[in-house]
Amino acid sequence: MILKTLIVGMYGTNCYIVASDSTKKGLIIDPGADSQAIMNEVNKLNLKIEWIVLTHTHFDHVGAVKDIKDATGAKIAMHEREGDGVNQALAQALGALMSGSLKMPFKPDIILHDGDVVSVDDLEFTVIHTPGHSPGGLCLAGHGILFSGDTLFNCGIGRTDFPGCSHQELIDSIRKKLFLLSDDTVVYPGHGPHTTIGSERRTNAFIY
Repeated sequence: MILKTLIVGMYGTNCYIVASDSTKKGLIIDPGADSQAIMNEVNKLNLKIEWIVLTHTHFDHVGAVKDIKDATGAKIAMHEREGDGVNQALAQALGALMSGSLKMPFKPDIILHDGDVVSVDDLEFTVIHTPGHSPGGLCLAGHGILFSGDTLFNCGIGRTDFPGCSHQELIDSIRKKLFLLSDDTVVYPGHGPHTTIGSERRTNAFIY
């Protein structure tokens, strides 16, 4: 599996490029900004991007979505609770308040639900709906990896003081869903360094 991490935008969002070693087809997770840098990496690796998967629609995770879609023709996928007009309006308002931007609202091509599988050739990632940081927040799990968005960080959790957030939902998402994964699952979060489920289970003070 090809896995590249790019840190993009003013808030240091982790954008992940994931692709099959054998076919060079793959997906981009959370293209938050810096579309040219993302596409430079895609072209350098000679990849065909088929999916743009959004863990949630806060502006720092979606700022380059339109540019990446235009450049690749990939399908935009997000959770059903994140794709409606209300949540996109909230994301735009939040972006304006925090000096971010969205070029324009966008519509998902694919609506994801808890338990769905995002598949590209020999890569398969299961969708885990993890509300709390946002109503339609999701994670992707597969191949010993978890892309956790802003649900779970290295020694931290997503903030819950935005519209549509819920601290209790976030804690429940982590305890009842993510902590069911094996301790050696490597967690690639929306911001900051990677970690493991075992490490967060033992040491993340925000969860207990």
